[in-house]
Amino acid sequence: MAIRKALLLLLLLFVTQGQAAPATQNWDGPRDGPARQPGHYLVTFIAQDLRNGGIGGSYRAFASAARVLGWQIQMLDAQGSDVLLHKAFASAIASRSNGIILGGFEASELAEEVAAAQREHIVLLGWHAASRPGVVPGLFFNVSTDPQEVARRAANHVIQQSAGKAGVVIFNDERFDIANSKTRYMQELIEHCSGCKLLAVQNIPINRADQRMEATVRQLNQRYGRQWTHTLAINDVYFDEMNYPLLHAGRTDIRNVSAGDGSSKAINRIRAGLSQQMATVAEPLGVQGWQLADEMNRAFANARPSGYVSKPILITRELLQQLGQQEIDAALPYQQAYRAIWQLH
Repeated sequence: MAIRKALLLLLLLFVTQGQAAPATQNWDGPRDGPARQPGHYLVTFIAQDLRNGGIGGSYRAFASAARVLGWQIQMLDAQGSDVLLHKAFASAIASRSNGIILGGFEASELAEEVAAAQREHIVLLGWHAASRPGVVPGLFFNVSTDPQEVARRAANHVIQQSAGKAGVVIFNDERFDIANSKTRYMQELIEHCSGCKLLAVQNIPINRADQRMEATVRQLNQRYGRQWTHTLAINDVYFDEMNYPLLHAGRTDIRNVSAGDGSSKAINRIRAGLSQQMATVAEPLGVQGWQLADEMNRAFANARPSGYVSKPILITRELLQQLGQQEIDAALPYQQAYRAIWQLH
């Protein structure tokens, strides 16, 4: 009898754990490439603004992988300032970095600095540093999901949730090509939905959202009233600042979806169910951080880029309940895959 009870307890534990997290998924990324390159390397990660959850998450994952590879790393945070961004790039070159990662800003914005780094034979990688993933001018590789796929998942979720009757406002930051690409595609999808209506596209710099959101919500509510049912945004930061203004305006009915990076703040509020943000389309930041390290290692080995483009993940409360406290890309065996490529077992 005791043995039977023990077996039942083990079975219950297995089932409960199985419900808490989805099964390990198949890895669709690279399986071969150069082993870890010997030598001492300094890699600098320049963040456009470390307050951006996507930039911060990709950096933390990259730093974890870089430590496995035995590299020295330094982080330079431009804090959303163009002046500090130029200074950070100059500092990275002066420090004789072997590689520089452009975290969340366009390579085209710093053409002179990029050219100077190339003359010094510094490897340049990007995270969201161009409007598309892959090999782009000035960069060995730009790590990102396909922005159109991110936009598609976000807009389709709004269309489905509203039964094809959404009145939509889109928040964009026109400074970034990738943001403009997402916005254009979300706009097209909403306009092609016969029962939906695109009310407005609002340009608010991400680093000004905290200052401008209250007045913007008030103006939008005065202009569109109950026609406004849903908000789409290119980043979760907008919804960091939006809950109180919506509450103050008496608009607890509006539902928000981000075609962003899946920031920890956004994920926590979606998990808690206490926010009007019902979903975010997240970058698999763990995967992308380790991919940055792998692409850098390939460049150090004079090998070709992997060509891998990771897939975005639609994060809803239901998915988070399945995941428990695990990272959203925890079911992907990316760390094992990259360790095998680097021949670090």
